[in-house]
This record gives sequence, structure tokens and C-alpha cells, in this order.
Amino acid sequence: MTNGARSDSIVRGFALSSVFWLLVGLLVGLWLAAEMIYPALNLAPWLAFGRLRVVHTNGLTFGFTLAGVFACSFYMLEKLTRTPLAFPGLAKAQLWLFNIAIALAALSLFAGMNTSKEYAELEWPLDIVVVVLWVMFAVNVMGTLVKRREKQMYVSLWFLVACVVTVAVVYILNNLAIPVSLTKSYSAYSGVNDANVQWWFGHNAVASVFTFPILAMFYYFLPKSTGLPIYSHRLSIIAFWSLVFGYLWTGAHHLMLTPVPEWIQTVALAFSLFLIAPSWASVINGFYTLNGNWEKMKSNYLVKFFILGITFYGLQTIQGPTQAIRALSGFLHYTEYIPGHVHMGTMGWVTMIITASMYFTMAKITGREVHSV
Repeated sequence: MTNGARSDSIVRGFALSSVFWLLVGLLVGLWLAAEMIYPALNLAPWLAFGRLRVVHTNGLTFGFTLAGVFACSFYMLEKLTRTPLAFPGLAKAQLWLFNIAIALAALSLFAGMNTSKEYAELEWPLDIVVVVLWVMFAVNVMGTLVKRREKQMYVSLWFLVACVVTVAVVYILNNLAIPVSLTKSYSAYSGVNDANVQWWFGHNAVASVFTFPILAMFYYFLPKSTGLPIYSHRLSIIAFWSLVFGYLWTGAHHLMLTPVPEWIQTVALAFSLFLIAPSWASVINGFYTLNGNWEKMKSNYLVKFFILGITFYGLQTIQGPTQAIRALSGFLHYTEYIPGHVHMGTMGWVTMIITASMYFTMAKITGREVHSV
């Protein structure tokens, strides 16, 4: 199916937004790194490390990553369903509202408006905007799937649906709050329950934003860019259902050796170790797709990104689950190892796959190859 000009402009808009917020997030991260060496760079309250850190994490998680997810999702959705977007006007409105929301989020965090909940720092008015944005995205995804001409749903679409549903559930439930003013609210939960719900959200935000849609891109763009069929569609489906089932139980591994009930910690530990298998199913699928065609690593620059990305995904999904083991968690928690773990996943896995996917997508919708290979 050939994209219409309107859909192409939406994909291009989200792709450019992703690049813009990537640059902003990286610049803030660079300033943060400099502050750790030169504390005098904490020049004003709005440049304090505590405020800048959440601008950095939110800017890259929601600005860069989600914009890339939206761009590639809309492109894949039309191709895999052989159907135009159900509501292109809604997608265009989503593009504008998304960038306004990210800008307002950054300004609010610079100003110190912060709920103090990891990856959920935004105050309640912006939470409402985020929910509206997600409903707009969900309506387009589900509406296009309902109207699809291609009846078989490829695994990328399953991962996309999982992303839509999971984000909606965990974001809304974790961000339930009691407003006391326009800029301040308090969590609807308290004590250990608040911590448990927070990390149920926190880890499933990783699943919903950094795993499901990124695997959707990997399973679509690797075969498209190489001309090779995915090694095993059955293995990809097994990986999908196993990940969806297993991820939901792992949040408490962020709370090992804390007052959270020990049985909850043990369940989280067990499912964390379980996740190694379905995660590596996708790693194996990626490597075996290129089996006998490894010369493409030399001739196709996109393959370099995809293989490096899936390699880091494999390393990340061993490192993360093993950190849930109590002895290791007690040794590693609250050390610089943890930010290193996060950055290995976000830069080695997420950024590599989004970059390759957007290179492919932009080349297709513009009819021009990337400026410099």
C-alpha cells in the first residue's frame, strides 16, 4: 500500500520531533555529567542536578523514544494492515499536542513541579494531557486494525497492541492522585503500597515503551531492510505472549530487601529470571535471520544497527533479571552500576533500533537515501 501524503507528513513530523528531543535530552545529560565534575555549574535552582535529571530522563523517555515509536508505528501500521490510518487528522493533532506536552513537561520539571515518582514525575494536569495523547494514539491504532485489509496480524502488530494497552493501564493506575492545587498533588496510595504500585508501573513502563514497540520495529524493519524472512514467526509469537505474561509480575524486583512483603519480592525474582527465555527468543530470532547472510553486516548499514541493538538487548536481559537476585541486588543497588544498566538498554538497544528504523522509514517516504552512509 502506498502512503498518502498526509500520513507521510505525520510520520516525518514525529521523526523530526524525535531527533529534536534527542538533542535536547542529550544536551541536558551532558550538563548533568559536567555538574558531577564541576558542582559550581548548579548555577540556579532550575539548573540544579535534581531538576535537570528528571528533564533528561523524561525528555529522552517520552520525547525522543515515544516520538520515534509514534513515527515508526504509524508507518508500520499502514504497511502491515494494507490500510490507511483510520483517523489521519487525529494523528496530526496528536503530533502538535505531543510536542506542546513535552515542552510543558520540561518547563514544569525545570520549575520544580515534581511528584517524586520515577518516570511519573509530571503533576496531574500534565498527566491528563498524557492520557488524552495516548487515547488519540490508541484510537488510531485500534481503528486502523479494525479496518485492516490484511487479516493476518504479523507479530509487530501484536507488540504494538500490547504497548497501547499496557501503557494505558499502568500509567493511569500509578498516577492516581489527589490534587491540592494546580501544581501539586499527592499519590492516592501510601507507604509500601505506593512503592509497590510505583515500581509495578516503573518496570512495565520499561516493557511498554522500551521493549514492546522496539521489538515491533525490530521484527518489521530487520526483514524489510535485508530482504530476508524472519527466522521463526512461531518463536516470535511465543516470545510475545511470554513477555506480556511475565513482565507484569516483575516490578517488585526494584524493591528487593525493602519492607515490601517477601513473597512479592520472591514472585518478582522468579518472573524476572523467567524473562530471560522469551527475551533471548527474539535475540536468537534476529541472529538466525541473518544465518548464512552475514555479509550484509558489511554491505547494509542498517543491519549493523539492528544486530548491535539486539546484541545489547540480549546482554541487557541477562543483566537485568540477575540483578533481581537478592545477594546481587544488595550489592549493586544504589551504585553507579544501575544507571549504567539503564543506559546500556536505552542507548545500546532502544536508540540503535529506533535510529535504524527511522533511517529506513525516512528514506522510503522521501524517496532519498540517507545523506551520509
